[in-house]
Amino acid sequence: MKAVVIRRYGSPEVLQYEDVEQPKIQPEQLLIKIHASSVNPIDWKIRKGMLSLLTGNKFPMILGFDVAGEVIAVGSQVTRFQPGDSIYGGTGFPGGAYAEFAVVSENLVAPKPTNLTYEEAAVVPLAALTALQALREQGNIQAGQAVLINGAAGGVGIFAVQIAKALGAEVTGVCSTKNLDFVKSLGADYLIDYKRQDFTEGTAQYDIIFDVVGKRSLSTSKRVLKPNGVYITTLPTPEIFVQGILTAFIPGQKAKFIIERLNTQDLVYLKDLIEAGKIRVVIDRTYPLAELAAAHTYSETERTVGKIAIAISS
Repeated sequence: MKAVVIRRYGSPEVLQYEDVEQPKIQPEQLLIKIHASSVNPIDWKIRKGMLSLLTGNKFPMILGFDVAGEVIAVGSQVTRFQPGDSIYGGTGFPGGAYAEFAVVSENLVAPKPTNLTYEEAAVVPLAALTALQALREQGNIQAGQAVLINGAAGGVGIFAVQIAKALGAEVTGVCSTKNLDFVKSLGADYLIDYKRQDFTEGTAQYDIIFDVVGKRSLSTSKRVLKPNGVYITTLPTPEIFVQGILTAFIPGQKAKFIIERLNTQDLVYLKDLIEAGKIRVVIDRTYPLAELAAAHTYSETERTVGKIAIAISS
């Protein structure tokens, strides 16, 4: 099968498009023909070696987490899927989605939303699960609360705005000037142009600040966070780790970080929201698998609006 592999950590040039052996399924796994995948920041962070303590140095390595495709074969212990099913979900750590085929556990995928193409479905899992779990589990979001999304036009941000609205929150989206109308179209009630205004210096206060881009901290956000508010980030820095431990045992404001957990139940929940029209998918650009290096280069600019899709097979 065709796949993109790396044999060392480095720049986008280490991504090589070549023939590799097709994986074999275990009893609890599905063999999937991948029609599409996507690019998430964690993909190029792994490629650069930024997470080498977790990923190790066992090469060649196939990166990529998000998948949407068709079930080709099922293991003897699989009960929820059969060949021919259209699914979406993920491969789990450390990846394997940048290929024509992959094996995945059945508890990491769900039926594909019926109103999405494979490319659209492939950009949902990691980003939307991160948004959902941050708001619902770390933030304990409640209807009527004031929620600020810093980085509202990005891959996770677009889902965070829409999920917060679906859960009944009042949403403020922080983005650049050129994306204000776009974020408003996602359902944001209020908008802040970060090029003109620092949200930490405003007068409004929030129950939840979800810092998708990891540019702030609890310390810099305390003034605009309500007394029992929660600051959540996607970047588990040493500072947020320490703040998280300290605030866990002290009444008042909390600091938390989110690490997405791939699971069928939440994928089905997102599928229902998508099919109900409460979440729409936004793709900035689509690249063929052979041009994955260009896709990584674009993602690293951190100026994408929505997600980057990778078309793999028809």
